[in-house]
Amino acid sequence: MLTRRGLLGGLGAAGALGATGLAPRGLAARAAQAAPLTRPFPAYGGPVPAIGMGSWITFNVGDDPGLRAQRVEVLRTFFERGGRVIDSSPMYGTSEEVIGHCLAQLDRREDAFAATKVWTWSEDEGPEQMANSRALWGLERFELMQIHNLLEWQGHLETLLADKEAGRIGTIGITTSHGSRHEAFEEIMASQPIDAVQFTYNILDREAERRLLPLAAERGLAVVINRPFRRKQLFRLFQQHPLPEWAAEIDCANWAQFFLKFIVSHPAVTVAIPATSQVAHMEENMGALTGRLPDAALRRRMVDYVESL
Repeated sequence: MLTRRGLLGGLGAAGALGATGLAPRGLAARAAQAAPLTRPFPAYGGPVPAIGMGSWITFNVGDDPGLRAQRVEVLRTFFERGGRVIDSSPMYGTSEEVIGHCLAQLDRREDAFAATKVWTWSEDEGPEQMANSRALWGLERFELMQIHNLLEWQGHLETLLADKEAGRIGTIGITTSHGSRHEAFEEIMASQPIDAVQFTYNILDREAERRLLPLAAERGLAVVINRPFRRKQLFRLFQQHPLPEWAAEIDCANWAQFFLKFIVSHPAVTVAIPATSQVAHMEENMGALTGRLPDAALRRRMVDYVESL
């Protein structure tokens, strides 16, 4: 039985390392590959690790003690492998509460770059919702507060600007997903005082390359990428196939790293936020934080390969 990540993909990459002679040679090479990949987050004032963690569905486990304990281990692995950016939303059920529980168990609140969203039709309800999020996470401040799916964005933006001035949030963002509402999204990016954007981008869904990614670079906006795996669909489509031998050139041992390195190698991308409920999958995701990245020519080759399957 193949795992979600694709056993054949891992074997293909391992074989390619030996066949091509591209395994790291010497301590300097290993140290360079072990250095975690970071990306600038301009308005934040410093870099962040390029692989973060989403929490839709995966952390919505309620009060179940066993499931909560599993999520603690997932988050422990995330931090141990160099992660910081954790993204959630009030619309994700109990995810914010469970994240707060995990952070308390691990005593890692100060290590998190905490990102969540405001999600309500009423701008008057926004302050209370965000205060509730702070209580659930056990934090006094979010580094990134986002207007979820542009819901009532004009009213919420005024609130977020005031909260930023007061120090309750560090940066302001807007989100969309599934490739929807790009025209409205682009207008806000071009005209409003925001710091970050979150949208869908992966090796098959590349519409964002046309306008959103170039505009984000032009405006100096941080870019958070959601649905990097299309909610497991990319694994279902490709895990029965081996990774190409040349995947070793970018230190990919499995399909998760192949998909993630395609995303974070785009010069406008700040962080990708895959979600998982399993420690083994988190290990694989965080492996994309180290090693070589594809250049423009190899990125094109990656697209051509998956489209040929």
